[in-house]
Amino acid sequence: MLKQKRERVVAEITATHLMMLMQEQGRFLGQQQAVAFLNEGDRAYIMWKQMMYAGENYIKSALLQAAQSSVDMSNSGPTA
Repeated sequence: MLKQKRERVVAEITATHLMMLMQEQGRFLGQQQAVAFLNEGDRAYIMWKQMMYAGENYIKSALLQAAQSSVDMSNSGPTA
């Protein structure tokens, strides 16, 4: 399968995800209840901010690891 470049990544918690999470906890949540929960107050915006924060931290970590790996590779050359 050919990977395509992504200009933008969209992450979301859907009502279906919420229903599955509740099912994993042994509880039932219907579609309408899940939608109501996600839309209640500022909950959707707060979750979006949390996902952005987590994404930024992941990117920083990945960039740091890539930079460190690059430094390690350049320092592991032959020594005289």
